[in-house]
Amino acid sequence: MLKREQFYYVKRLSLWKPLFFIYLIMLLSRLFVLCYYRQVNVKIGDKGGIEVTFERLGTMKTSQEGHLEIGGVDTIKLAEKYGTPLYVYDVALIRDRARGFKRTFEEMGITAQVAYASKAFSAIAIYQLMAEEGLSVDVVSGGELYTAIKAGFPAELIHFHGNNKTREEIEMALDYEIGCIVVDNFYEIDLLKTILSERQQKVSVLVRVTPGIEAHTHDYILTGQEDSKFGFGLDNGQAEKALQLLLQDSAYFDVKGLHCHIGSQIFETTGFKVAAHRVMDKLVEWRDAFGFKASVLNLGGGFGVRYTADDEPLEPAEYVRQIILEVKEVAQQNELAVPEIWIEPGRALVGEAGTTLYSIGSRKEVPGIRDYIAVDGGMNDNIRPALYDAKYEAVIANHPEKAAEETVSIAGKCCESGDMLIWDIPLPNMQSGEILAVFCTGAYGYAMASNYNRICRPAVVFVENGIDKLVVARETYDDLIQNDLSLF
Repeated sequence: MLKREQFYYVKRLSLWKPLFFIYLIMLLSRLFVLCYYRQVNVKIGDKGGIEVTFERLGTMKTSQEGHLEIGGVDTIKLAEKYGTPLYVYDVALIRDRARGFKRTFEEMGITAQVAYASKAFSAIAIYQLMAEEGLSVDVVSGGELYTAIKAGFPAELIHFHGNNKTREEIEMALDYEIGCIVVDNFYEIDLLKTILSERQQKVSVLVRVTPGIEAHTHDYILTGQEDSKFGFGLDNGQAEKALQLLLQDSAYFDVKGLHCHIGSQIFETTGFKVAAHRVMDKLVEWRDAFGFKASVLNLGGGFGVRYTADDEPLEPAEYVRQIILEVKEVAQQNELAVPEIWIEPGRALVGEAGTTLYSIGSRKEVPGIRDYIAVDGGMNDNIRPALYDAKYEAVIANHPEKAAEETVSIAGKCCESGDMLIWDIPLPNMQSGEILAVFCTGAYGYAMASNYNRICRPAVVFVENGIDKLVVARETYDDLIQNDLSLF
């Protein structure tokens, strides 16, 4: 706070009074744009002045040239070198997130696997990075499995998910002798048994269950039902029946334990704790009924990230700590051995590490309504705003700390009225050719990219310690037609 004597001093000096308020307005304008840059902390200093600091994610900072810098690399130079749109990943931040999840398990003495849910972003380089960090991975298709294998990822650390695995995909998984298949339905049990009997092969499996819990951001719902296309109902007898079928065919199935997943973009731990408790209770019941002792409990992913200043995710350590405490409590109360705990962060590992760079193009002004700024990408490289009404923040990478001067909406270039990346965002006045940086695009951006309107998919670059590395090349027009066949 301003000290009393300071306040009276300003009040007495009529010349200072307007200057003081002009300064205050300028400062508040500055704060306004910083709120859109990342997280802002404001406090009154010891001498009455207003101190402003803002926390950038990972290695993000402003360079000496005044440009946005990530991983020690100037983003304007990245745009010049690789073109736009361009996905940029902060490798140091990915490593930090991975180590954060692993560290808590180690500190609490729990055997665990942290498996990267690679549907968030699948490419050879990201599998190699996760291998460097000692993670496992989960895959949900033959394509993801093939990419992981080609990346040299250890097959024994690959878990295969999916509600409709094909014979070809299952055979590929068995050929590579992956670590685990997560069984999702009775059809899959029958198909797996047929293939395994033909090959005289055995495989480790987890049974995916639906615990009747839906978790969303800050709350959770006990549905009492298991209405999902994934997994076996925990309370309607399906999960128990599936377990019995698998245990009966022990020549082919090594049943490691259970898997569940309760939602996405979750900012609290209660849903995870309730799910862990319910699944552990069922393991106690099945131990007593069938003598089944699970060695693995996989509680899935869904850990939240910060897309905008309104999002308040927890640190990785807090999610893990609460899960461990809940599992331990039920285990100790029922004299049950604590199983190995697996989790599957995807978005939480790569989401905040990704930034997409766009070149600014045309402007359309609708008097009294809205100003549109178009960029050279859109729903073809980030479908989430159109699909989920997802919110994002952005800055002008050429001068990320410049105060906002107007409110505009960021339009994509696709021939689709719904192709809008950001609605009504305060930004400085911008010029065609400047670079817009949209934050937190590391998950489900490239992974869900398309060639809609025959637009080439962007390149992907990793940055770390001042070095940039192209890890996915930009598509060319020749790439677009390579699988087309002529009618004549």
